[in-house]
Amino acid sequence: MHIFETRLILFNTVQNTYGMTRRWSFFVQCFTFKKKEGVRSRYMSDYNYVEVLQKSILFYEAQRSGKLPESNRLNWRGDSGLEDGKDVGHDLTGGWYDAGDHVKFGLPMAYSAAVLAWTVYEYREAYEEAELLDDMLDQIKWATDYFLKAHTGPNEFWAQVGDGNADHGWWGPAEVMPMNRPAFKIDEHCPGTEVAAQTAAALAAGSIIFKETDAPYAAKLLTHAKQLYAFADQYRGEYTDCVTNAQPFYNSWSGYIDELIWGGIWLYLATNDQTYLNKALKAVEEWPKDWDYTFTMSWDNTFFASQILLARITKEKRFIESTERNLDYWSTGFVQNGKVERITYTPGGLAWLDQWGSLRYTANAAFLAFVYADWVSDQEKKNRYQTFAIRQTHYMLGDNPQNRSYVVGFGKNPPMHPHHRTAHGSWSNQLTTPSSHRHTLYGALVGGPNAQDQYTDDISDYVSNEVATDYNAAFTGNVAKMAQLFGQGQSKLPNFPPKEKVEDEFFVEAAVMSNDTTSTQIKAILYNRSGWPARSSQSLSFRYYVNLSEIFAKGFTDKDIQVTAVYNEGASLSSLTVYDASSHIYFTEIDFTGVAIFPGGESLHKKEIQFRLSAPNGANIWDASNDYSFQGLTSNMQKTARIPVFDQGILAFGTLPNK
Repeated sequence: MHIFETRLILFNTVQNTYGMTRRWSFFVQCFTFKKKEGVRSRYMSDYNYVEVLQKSILFYEAQRSGKLPESNRLNWRGDSGLEDGKDVGHDLTGGWYDAGDHVKFGLPMAYSAAVLAWTVYEYREAYEEAELLDDMLDQIKWATDYFLKAHTGPNEFWAQVGDGNADHGWWGPAEVMPMNRPAFKIDEHCPGTEVAAQTAAALAAGSIIFKETDAPYAAKLLTHAKQLYAFADQYRGEYTDCVTNAQPFYNSWSGYIDELIWGGIWLYLATNDQTYLNKALKAVEEWPKDWDYTFTMSWDNTFFASQILLARITKEKRFIESTERNLDYWSTGFVQNGKVERITYTPGGLAWLDQWGSLRYTANAAFLAFVYADWVSDQEKKNRYQTFAIRQTHYMLGDNPQNRSYVVGFGKNPPMHPHHRTAHGSWSNQLTTPSSHRHTLYGALVGGPNAQDQYTDDISDYVSNEVATDYNAAFTGNVAKMAQLFGQGQSKLPNFPPKEKVEDEFFVEAAVMSNDTTSTQIKAILYNRSGWPARSSQSLSFRYYVNLSEIFAKGFTDKDIQVTAVYNEGASLSSLTVYDASSHIYFTEIDFTGVAIFPGGESLHKKEIQFRLSAPNGANIWDASNDYSFQGLTSNMQKTARIPVFDQGILAFGTLPNK
């Protein structure tokens, strides 16, 4: 998530009708089909929808913050953000990182959790048939557990952890974040209706989907949902007036009425208490009278989702007509005053709203279309909206002019360079290092193409190539529906995800600075490029092994050899220590204990030392040619396994001399 992403809502306008005749005839061609032709036969494809669903769910595991459980399936993810909340005296560990960064923004996190819960509410059987319901509930619970922690009083909620500006100024893995992570709250003195009501919706929806498998937990979620909704309703105010750090990233452009509607609906569905439905309907009267139909649901605006649920619950004409205006605008075009208004379509058939995360909006609109198509009784409308949702989902999976998947780790030519710090795995605080991502961010839906179907898989392009929890939320529901429609006989991948092969994480590069019959001087750099997972260490050391056979042959011993540092970035050097007395093999230990070395920057992930081993008084008795660690070294820096690295005294890299 980056600054100015939310500009779309401010400038959203109805598309003009230029070229509408051409687009309308395109619609007639695309959306006309034989009555006898079934949905399944019309849209059969080679996509394994259960596999996509499996991977889309896993994406949320990659976004986890906090102490990870033993069940963590990604060997490149580790514990992170373990001090979140310490500055305010609360345990605020857990939750999801927003996108390719590491801030825990409360509003989009709650929205994402609510929508994911909604997908289970609608398509629970699809998740069950795919044998992915437990995985899905586990991901949602990670968020709802965090919301319970963050709700520290009836009228107190911690709406954000992390400073967006500081966070975005650093590029590295979550496990080694070096910046402070302040916590920001809302309370009755400085309220934040949007995030309180949105979190209430997530918890209420969560209470519904967990009731069958964990009734006590569902009851707990509902208790907190009721308190948060009462707080949101009684103490009204825009949350960014209090959590000002969120303004450049997730400002509430639409205000908070839509969240009050949304939260009231989910509490009604969770409790069957008419009071909550009445509150939602009362809030509808506070929403602008001219209901927009040219946008769709998003982390900021949930009215488009609410009107579908209200249409089903109340069956009121105003909600039905408003929903269909919106879905017509996105699919076939909305006819008004003899003119057809329709969202922009790319040449390849993508319903395109805005450049920033274009597929996110399309996925959201497709989910609304799927949900409404499941409910509406008019067969023509059912086919129209379902057809739209299917085609848009297929575009994301590969039916597009680029013939590529927009889901990381799935399909043909998927994105390889998403804008995601931890998946990239830089050790030097640079987008360009390494040149390729070290980890596969399975299931992540990237931002997507421009209005001409053009897309570049570029890590620096956070507009088109970032990922986010809200991008995948409705998309996951769409894939669940696709699996329900077309996934008969399909199954999830076994033994997934595969354990990634671990590269050398700790190692030494060394070069010979000088070498003669009196001494050898070595330049050595100790690296921490850990990534499985990334981790900081203050207990790294390495050993340089020498063979003193010629020294002993000339009547000297190891005590006569001096070990000194010429340049040192914090290490202690030991005198020579015996390794194999019978072969006169000794080593000096270069110990960086107490020095934090971590993959967080160019100077932070490595430490240098230049050291010399010298014969006494310049005696010509030194010969490095038989030294174990000297073998293969030149005047050029190179990695060498003959200078082994230890972490907490345990061999982490390299090989030891034979005894």
